[in-house]
Amino acid sequence: MNIVVLDGFTLNPGDLSWADLQTLGPCEIYERTPPSEVLGRAAQAEILLTNKTEITRYHLEQLPRLKYIGVLATGTNVVDLPAARQRKVPVTNVPAYGTRSVAQTTMALLLELTQHVGHHAQTVRESRWSRSPDWCYWDRPLIELDGLFLGIVGFGRIGHAVAELANALGMKLLVHTPQPASSRLPVTFLDLEALFRQSDVVTLHCPLTPQTKGLVNASRLALLKPASFLLNTSRGQLIDERALAQSLNSSQIAGAGLDVLSVEPPPADHPLLHAKNCIITPHLAWATRAARSRLLHIAIENVRAFLAGKPQNLV
Repeated sequence: MNIVVLDGFTLNPGDLSWADLQTLGPCEIYERTPPSEVLGRAAQAEILLTNKTEITRYHLEQLPRLKYIGVLATGTNVVDLPAARQRKVPVTNVPAYGTRSVAQTTMALLLELTQHVGHHAQTVRESRWSRSPDWCYWDRPLIELDGLFLGIVGFGRIGHAVAELANALGMKLLVHTPQPASSRLPVTFLDLEALFRQSDVVTLHCPLTPQTKGLVNASRLALLKPASFLLNTSRGQLIDERALAQSLNSSQIAGAGLDVLSVEPPPADHPLLHAKNCIITPHLAWATRAARSRLLHIAIENVRAFLAGKPQNLV
């Protein structure tokens, strides 16, 4: 079967190999595909792989040869799933490939907010230490995490992995999840408002749904302590970004660490790009080489399973 990868660059910018996929059939791999070129490039595809390139109902109606769509990610909002079901085109995803990498990035954001390693390293590169009258210095508060309350919203694989790391640092764990269950970790389950009131740090690890969109809004931000931090490595739309910018700029909360925004890439006038004490990374939590290698392997195994008549990871 003809295989087409519409946007392979972010998954594999050159440090991984497509060789195993290429053994499964004729294969065309594009680094990026603009919307205007989707139909032309996918015209002969029977197997179509996409990461962030949207596959709409219109596309599905115009691609009669298409038999399978593989999403090179966990989220599948880039595919019109009802239209795919109507066409009887199976859609698969890649779950749980980046759990440890996303948890690691979450803690990296928190450590930068509390220890300011990057900031102080930059001041050393700018010769400030060389000019210092003292043997050491710091110009931002240095905060010890031991004993602080970490509020985790969502307690799936990633939320649990973050809890493990935070527990190792001595943080006290508060959790909000729709279905509390027993855990070997010392967690306390709370409703959302209580979690926001009690936490020194709130970190988001829940899916984007109609119920969670805008979950962090002005009223919930007002519940946070003035010295608290907000972290988001999940989905940008979980946060009312203008409300967060206002909260940061007015020192209502102490800071935020974000790996995701509601629009990616963000426009130059995005309210959080210049907000006070807001650290933003470009949606890279998933992108360690180890995580991308797992993602590629699972995506290829999904195709292999489909060709064998035993599809896996169907959505």
